Amino acid sequence: MLLSDVVETSARVGATRGRSAKVAHLAACLRQAGPEAIGTAVALLSGGLRQGRIGLGWAAVQAAMPAGAAEAPVLTLAELDAVLDRIAATRGSGAAQERTRLLHDLLARATRDEQDFLARAVLGELRQGALEGLMTDAVAAAAGLPAAEVRRALMVEGDLGGVARVALAEGAAGLARLGIRLFRPVQPMRAQTARDTADALARLGRSAFEYKLDGARIQAHKQGGEVRVFSRSLNDVTAAVPEVVEALGALPADSLILDGEAIALRPDGTPEPFQVTMRRFGRRLDVARMRASIPLSCFFFDCLHAGGEPIADRPAEARFAALRGAVPEPLLIPHCVTDDADAAAAFFDEAVARGHEGLMAKSLSAPYEAGARGSTWLKIKPAVTLDLVVLAAEWGNGRRQGWLSNLHLGARDPATGGFVMLGKTFKGMTDEMLQWQTGTLQKIATARDRHVVHVRPELVVEIAFNDIQASPHYPGGLALRFARVKRYRPDKRAEDADTIDTVRAIHQQRNGGAA
Repeated sequence: MLLSDVVETSARVGATRGRSAKVAHLAACLRQAGPEAIGTAVALLSGGLRQGRIGLGWAAVQAAMPAGAAEAPVLTLAELDAVLDRIAATRGSGAAQERTRLLHDLLARATRDEQDFLARAVLGELRQGALEGLMTDAVAAAAGLPAAEVRRALMVEGDLGGVARVALAEGAAGLARLGIRLFRPVQPMRAQTARDTADALARLGRSAFEYKLDGARIQAHKQGGEVRVFSRSLNDVTAAVPEVVEALGALPADSLILDGEAIALRPDGTPEPFQVTMRRFGRRLDVARMRASIPLSCFFFDCLHAGGEPIADRPAEARFAALRGAVPEPLLIPHCVTDDADAAAAFFDEAVARGHEGLMAKSLSAPYEAGARGSTWLKIKPAVTLDLVVLAAEWGNGRRQGWLSNLHLGARDPATGGFVMLGKTFKGMTDEMLQWQTGTLQKIATARDRHVVHVRPELVVEIAFNDIQASPHYPGGLALRFARVKRYRPDKRAEDADTIDTVRAIHQQRNGGAA
């Protein structure tokens, strides 16, 4: 398959408004791709590279851009993928120059349209309205399969390119054999929001309530003496968390997959701020020194594999029993099962008094919905927050002169693959945060003028707010009132941000009417 086929499809998708028409364009392109090209095509049409970030920024891409261009398309996806693999693998002295040279040679074989497309793909600036949800539907359409089957496979496999390869080559039978396996991380289940414990009980009935820890989500896999730990975004973080490895290694169970949290605690057992915990997951770590200064504790709340077989499809009550049978009490998140409103409210007060975020409420009869924001898991916090994406930032005034201060905030729109702006905020930021975001936002800038820097929508920030009001000033018709930054969420991707549908539901719930 030629790169030009993907470039033309991307242009058509970007120019198309309707979801079903976008899916049709994408599916037609995927049907043309052979097994060796499908993963690359899926990644490019989703707005990125199969290799992820490859160590090339704006300056390097500009330096690599040749003066001329090919007159006709000749570059295949297989050739493109091979060069990108080489760039991603380049390390050591002179690596930056070698990456730039390899990209220059690649771009020299591309047409002008292909050059522009590749430059934006490398920089993460492809905005063609085909995020993962839309691509999942396109894979299903290309393979002639129900979208639900493809989504289920993606949840347990984690790699849409790999799922697409199986779907198109083997159909439903191939997808059916994909399942939860040891040392293959599963997309974590996520929660919707409840107003309070009474609301949670009204929606779920008798439920399991757990402390909601303000830590880093982890997924721990154990088989025999081998332990590996993965982050919320499915990155292997085993080397960064020796405490977790030791805790799992000491368990007698031969095979386990556990869902839980790693968190830094103070000597009195109260949690350190989220940012302190996240220092243990930085790119360059002196693990021994960091462990001494910021020791981690781990706590688990779900079990996806036990006794030599996956159990994610079993009811939560059965999974919790398997968890308690495999993991000692000190490694379990505090948990109670009740249908009594007073008992649930008291447990919530206890969690908050001990410095935690609030509670999780979970249906006892529901399976583990990997990758889904399921209605059978509800988060309950003293103040409602939303995980939103930074779309732009404005330069500050007064004592904030020289810092990017006022953030433009957006919710994810599953219908278009884009983001819907909900307002701005400059509140809740420390000087340390202002300094960090000024540097970080400029590194991912896509356009700028005298007052505003527009950025790639990839930074997720947790926003507290007092209310949501109807507003004609924003495309979604809604705006946050008294929004303030609680923290950045480096553990989350833009695809994990809350959706505009969630925002509308909160508005309707609070105001008794549709937005």
